[in-house]
Amino acid sequence: MGEFDLIARYFSQAGAKRADTQLGIGDDGAVLQVRDGYDLVITTDTMVCGTHFFADVDPRALGHKLVAVNVSDLAAMGAEPAWLSLALTLPEVNEDWLAEFAAGLHETADYYHCQLIGGDTTRGPLSLTMIAKGLVPHGKAITRSGAKVGDYIYVTGTLGDAALGLKLVQGQHQVSKKHQGHLLQRFHYPSARVALGQALRNLASSAMDISDGLAGDLPHILRRSGVGAFIDVNRIPMSQALKDSCDQAEALQLALSGGEDYELLFTVPESRRGALDVLLSPYGVPVTCIGRITGASGKLELKAGEQAISYQHTGFVHF
Repeated sequence: MGEFDLIARYFSQAGAKRADTQLGIGDDGAVLQVRDGYDLVITTDTMVCGTHFFADVDPRALGHKLVAVNVSDLAAMGAEPAWLSLALTLPEVNEDWLAEFAAGLHETADYYHCQLIGGDTTRGPLSLTMIAKGLVPHGKAITRSGAKVGDYIYVTGTLGDAALGLKLVQGQHQVSKKHQGHLLQRFHYPSARVALGQALRNLASSAMDISDGLAGDLPHILRRSGVGAFIDVNRIPMSQALKDSCDQAEALQLALSGGEDYELLFTVPESRRGALDVLLSPYGVPVTCIGRITGASGKLELKAGEQAISYQHTGFVHF
């Protein structure tokens, strides 16, 4: 199968059909109609076999995850997902693998109302690069640089489940059968908090998604905003599956440094906390306040109640 046959068979119809896509796959470039009064948000993520996923991963899950982790970046900025581009490097053409990967990509893109509009295919070690584009009202993108002293720090959902799911896949941890499905779902099929991210446009002073662990990602906001923070580790939300499967120390380590959560981490000024509770209640996503922003520039303090604790972040780093 040639490159263009491969694209036509598996990717030419991927995702939702958007009215603002004037020209998609099949030409030298895509033509998109960007709405008046909106800014374009663009993010890129690469997944490499052996680094970000295992060679025997379910290709359908891989297609889902590739879309979801990119859309999660758009969600963290309050953007509406719109278009995707895919650069796919394959060691060989395996049609069964491609059919399942494309199905996972298609159904997830369709769920988030994204359209695959182009990309590239080439031969080489298996790697996947996706560029996601989204729209946000002009000047309303939520960035990492807006946190102010006194703001409250929040996270969505629960933390640490995906990291424990990874340990389960690797055979490094035993988990009771009743919790296995939940943990594997959180690892293989993350959910992007798109609707909630858009609801935060007029509430959050800063935001990002949690991909490398809370203790690794929060410092990005602190550096960009020129502030510090303290976190009460007793407030970090953990699922019953995590608490039942680990002792307290391991559960905390997974929640702080495990990564792969793709939950939203955001800050809110005190004056908007009441509005937050009212506005987010229809979304059905748990939101937990875990700390506050301080004036100690770049410094992240961890406390258990009133007692300071020492912790060294051990999350994943590429270099």
